[in-house]
Amino acid sequence: MENNKVLLGMSGGVDSSVSALLLKEKGYEVIGTTLELFAGSSCCNIDTYIDAKNVCNSIGIPHFTYNYKEEFKKFVIDDFIDCYANCKTPNPCIECNKYMKFGLMYEKAKELGCNYIATGHYAKTEYSEEYHRWVLKKSNAGKKDQSYVLWNIPKDLIEHVIFPLSDYESKEQIREIARTHNLKVANKPDSEDICFVPDGNYKKFLETNSSIKPKKGNIVNSQGKILGKHTGLYNYTIGQRKGLGISNPVPLFVLGFNSKKNEVIVGEENELYKKEVLVNDINLLLFDEIQEVPQALSALKYFYENAPEYHIVCAGSLLGIALHQGTSFPVGKVDFMSLYPLTFKEFLMATGKERFVELLDQQNYQMIKSFKQTYIDALKQYYYVGGMPEAVQYFANYNDYNEVRNIQKKIQY
Repeated sequence: MENNKVLLGMSGGVDSSVSALLLKEKGYEVIGTTLELFAGSSCCNIDTYIDAKNVCNSIGIPHFTYNYKEEFKKFVIDDFIDCYANCKTPNPCIECNKYMKFGLMYEKAKELGCNYIATGHYAKTEYSEEYHRWVLKKSNAGKKDQSYVLWNIPKDLIEHVIFPLSDYESKEQIREIARTHNLKVANKPDSEDICFVPDGNYKKFLETNSSIKPKKGNIVNSQGKILGKHTGLYNYTIGQRKGLGISNPVPLFVLGFNSKKNEVIVGEENELYKKEVLVNDINLLLFDEIQEVPQALSALKYFYENAPEYHIVCAGSLLGIALHQGTSFPVGKVDFMSLYPLTFKEFLMATGKERFVELLDQQNYQMIKSFKQTYIDALKQYYYVGGMPEAVQYFANYNDYNEVRNIQKKIQY
């Protein structure tokens, strides 16, 4: 007989509460759990524990709490702080999903003899005949779909994950189910803040919980002209328009940072758009390895209905995208769940066909230097097609224009 025992993560909200109800109605043996992650957070405080336990009591399933505060600090909070310390904008929910909900919670589920875990995410899992494996898909919830924040679920885990809300199209449908079954959380407001920063003041959180402190510096344009002053690099994010404190005939946006000079780099909207993007930490969900240079659609489609197709041209864990038709996109709105790495051989195959140049920061340069000389020679031969490229502009969270140029010259010559 199939093991239909499932451990459901519960935050005390309406989504996870209705998920518990739906799972039980479908015949699953449901155990509710709330993870203690951070004292006073919006998703695991005394109220959420009580709400979750009351829902479980009302529908007749057990509920347990487990303390993972130490692990949450290690995997989520420390990463959050480290990102801001290095001029990156973190997404703590991604890390929480990876290490907590679909990591430690799954380990706990196995301890309890459960074959499945479940959450109230708007996403879907199903078996694909095309790929001969279980796959992660978008739900029917349209813009409320959350599959994009689940891109790093281990592929072997997908067949053990249930998303009970996958076929519902709106939150109001979920609330109506809760009302019909007299669940007291039916009208409970959604929590959209960073759970461990419930007041929304992440700057204060950083200053209180890390060595990051206000440090004034210059706001400059892409030519280096000083336009104003900033109050600390961590107070800004790429794509930001409001709160710059600069008077300009046209709106200015944060393009990036020069951490060595303690500068925030700004520019007009057209300067935000890029034709290349680097990503790492790739999760291959549909296949186990790259057999040929693939052509794919990126998660840009999540934001843009007519996102172009791209070819992937890169080596190792670094990835570059050469977008067709000269189409650009704002770097601050890109999600990377559908991108794949290539082997060195595939890199040579791809770069032999595409005129593409990857941007490198100092860290990437040091990594490439550590590779054998043939790799450097290959970079010279294949990478730098047509001399120094237009692509050597400031890119995303990487270093400034002059530093990138200098690093590329070192490798090229």
